[in-house]
Amino acid sequence: MTKTAVYSGVESFLNDRELTEVTFAKGVTSIGDSAFEGCSSLAAITIPDGVTSIGKGAFYRCSSLTSITIPDGVTTIGNYAFQACFSLTAITIPDGVTVIRYEAFYGCSSLTTITIPDSVTSIGEYAFLGCSSLTAITIPNGVTTICMSAFYGCSSLTAMSIPDGLTMICSYAFKGCSSLTAITIPDSVTTISQQAFLGCSSLTAITIPDSVTLIEAWAFRDCVALTKLILSPAVSIGPDCFSNCTALIAATADKNMPTVEDLLDYRWHRKPAVIERVNALLCLKGTWDHVENHPSETDSLKRKRTDDAPLRVTEAREKIPKVLWRVILEFL
Repeated sequence: MTKTAVYSGVESFLNDRELTEVTFAKGVTSIGDSAFEGCSSLAAITIPDGVTSIGKGAFYRCSSLTSITIPDGVTTIGNYAFQACFSLTAITIPDGVTVIRYEAFYGCSSLTTITIPDSVTSIGEYAFLGCSSLTAITIPNGVTTICMSAFYGCSSLTAMSIPDGLTMICSYAFKGCSSLTAITIPDSVTTISQQAFLGCSSLTAITIPDSVTLIEAWAFRDCVALTKLILSPAVSIGPDCFSNCTALIAATADKNMPTVEDLLDYRWHRKPAVIERVNALLCLKGTWDHVENHPSETDSLKRKRTDDAPLRVTEAREKIPKVLWRVILEFL
């Protein structure tokens, strides 16, 4: 059964579950808040050229909506405008939009592609949370803010480039992006907030630029495939930052890095086998530091070790698996 309606800019079809088609009266310039909220049979809609704004929750819970055409004249898309449009597969945001607002596409679980224009400068909280079919997205260079949980749970997203100009990766921004294998962090970033990449279980390598001075708690927790990490010597690491990163056996850090013990301690791993490797690596680092600081006393390493003396080279070698020698050379 088909039910059609004409929208003149003032009506509300809130929870009209029988509405299947909509046309727009001439002269409509805006779509009001919750205008089509809960219209669960509405499958497609074309917004006319005269419209410049889409209100809060305008298409919230339009669960059968598969396609929508937004004209270039639209400059504002309100909070949770398309939240829970479970059948929506693709959308193009017009050039005039500068902000993707709070929960704009939250839970659009069939959304596979989205085009974000260069005009956008900010991606709001929870904007794409739960867009589990989204495989790729290009964030334009003009974006300076990616808010909390913006891409949380985008489990099909495989790659992401963070634009220059962004200074902070906010909390939970990419949490649960379990297919993400690579991400580029620009030199403009200074802070990676708590749980930003928690559960990115396919992420294998990441380079954190020298500009980053703080990585907060749990930022990379449960990144179980991570095997290569490049860090700034000055970075401050939060609690459990690399906890349960079980494949993390390679890292590059300055040998004089003041937080090297923290990086290799319980914050990375808690399993006994890994802790043994960590202890052996620290012993070897102590040996190197001793030789470097006392070059005329290298013979002392051949003497019997006391409780306060560094571990002898041969003893350190016996404790460390061959696979870790590449790691050790990087640290030394």
